[in-house]
Amino acid sequence: MKVLNVIDGTGWCGTKEQSYLITLYLKKRGIESEMALAKNHSEMIEKLQGKVNLHFYGEHKSGLSRINPVNLVELKNIIDKGIYDFVIAHSSHSLDYVWFVYPFLKKKPKIIALRRSGFMPGFLSRKIKYRIASKIVAVSKKVGEALKNKAFPPNKVEIIESGIDLSRFKPVPEIRARVRDRLGISDREILLINVANWQPWRKGQEVILKALSLIRNQPFKMLFVGSGTDSEEALASFKEFELEDRCIGFGFREDVHELLQASDIFIFGSFSEGIAGAVLQAMATGKIVVSTNAGGIPEYLIDGYNGFMVNVGDYKAMADKIMTAIKMNDNRKEEISKNAIQTASNYSIENTVDKYINLFKKLQPSI
Repeated sequence: MKVLNVIDGTGWCGTKEQSYLITLYLKKRGIESEMALAKNHSEMIEKLQGKVNLHFYGEHKSGLSRINPVNLVELKNIIDKGIYDFVIAHSSHSLDYVWFVYPFLKKKPKIIALRRSGFMPGFLSRKIKYRIASKIVAVSKKVGEALKNKAFPPNKVEIIESGIDLSRFKPVPEIRARVRDRLGISDREILLINVANWQPWRKGQEVILKALSLIRNQPFKMLFVGSGTDSEEALASFKEFELEDRCIGFGFREDVHELLQASDIFIFGSFSEGIAGAVLQAMATGKIVVSTNAGGIPEYLIDGYNGFMVNVGDYKAMADKIMTAIKMNDNRKEEISKNAIQTASNYSIENTVDKYINLFKKLQPSI
């Protein structure tokens, strides 16, 4: 069985992390799993070089790269030469590349297209671009139901929840003090953390800042981790809410798993999500989570049982839930933490990859 994972663009986000994990763990399961990507995608190359076969189709410079004839010819040649059974387009933009070259392929593999958010594709995309897909994989039940009800025939949609790397995201309490010392955070300070690229219109960082402005009397520090969280725009937002002395924009970091160990409460203000891997990672680490109910998050986060949840955009309720989390006694914190870890264990990347392998067998029983 041979699989080509196609990704677009550069940088790092939840989509890129999931693409990386699926590609790598398919290979670990004995599948010939390879990846096609831009030659300037340095983050992915660094993580996968020497672990799976990488194939490059030009450089990513802008959205126009998806219609660059040179890039398209290179991708066509990669697929023709590889003779793949399946091609997974890990995002809508990745599918643009695959759709352009599909009619010209010598041997047509089965196409699996990923949908990672509740945003519905347009009419032309549904009728033309996604027509080449044998299956459309939704990363949560919420996304899957939306696709079935509004976009695609139910038999074309497959629900495969995204997975997390539980070998990396797990409780390691013995490093807490060392990491906090490295960050300059005292034991008396409550350390809050959010992991998301700086996109206030989608990831809701300003919802978090509004909530924090209501509890400024508490001794907290807030870490924002992700691309752009150290930008001038982010710093201006901290200052706008008079929280510049409480909030730290860390930018993109490779040590998120360690930063979580040092933290007390994970806060997530998103307006739109597929499944929110960052929330699951925090839960797997045993953190107390306060999150909005965006997308597929309510499928696993149960208010008062394994974390706390508020309606999208409700910063006052978020402030109340943060205060509830701060004031809980140790027994209650331990109970919620234990439940969070147990819940997150159901979302391992191994489980996700098992479901992909079952899908391959369903689509091509002869393999």
